[in-house]
Amino acid sequence: MVHLAANVPSYIKTLAPLIIHYGYFAVAGMLFLEDFGVLVPGETVLIAAAFYAGLGQLNIIFVILVGFIAAVLGDNVGFAIGDFGGRPLILKFGRYVRLKKEHLDKAEHYFNRHGGKIVAIARFIDGLRQLNGLVAGISDMRWLKFLVFNVIGAFLWVVFWSLIGYYGGSHLSAFLHVELYITIAFILLVAGRIVYKRYFKATKTAAGHKQ
Repeated sequence: MVHLAANVPSYIKTLAPLIIHYGYFAVAGMLFLEDFGVLVPGETVLIAAAFYAGLGQLNIIFVILVGFIAAVLGDNVGFAIGDFGGRPLILKFGRYVRLKKEHLDKAEHYFNRHGGKIVAIARFIDGLRQLNGLVAGISDMRWLKFLVFNVIGAFLWVVFWSLIGYYGGSHLSAFLHVELYITIAFILLVAGRIVYKRYFKATKTAAGHKQ
């Protein structure tokens, strides 16, 4: 039994039984399911598994390798579902995995706006990560192009969170600071985007009135 410090994040403690008992299978299963639309905490499990690797309970190389393979395979299953079944099939069965029409609409909006590059960066955006492959399949994107961007995105995403989690397992106090900084940066990014969009729209509206 692993004894965790009192200041370890609660989600790490909550996932302890899953990680300890199922190890790499937990990582593979959760990431695979998450990456074709099933709303499970794949990213959280990846970070937790890497954290326990930092404690010596798992091998970080295997965590990264298993996570990478599962993420790529999961997204390709999503791509196949979107490509062969289309939007109607996804909406028909999506309710069984808590996938709603508005989730798909939002993901399609991002995909149509940013094109193929969104496949690589979608990994880092909650919501898009789960629907990335499905939307790419619906939009008739070429599979080889999708695969290339998907592999790049999966590698960067898995390595990034695995290394942060692994560092946290061996340097807890520093890990807590990193989590705090990431949270602050995310809040500032969202706030900046909202302010920019409102200012841009206000400026554009004002310019239209002047004309």
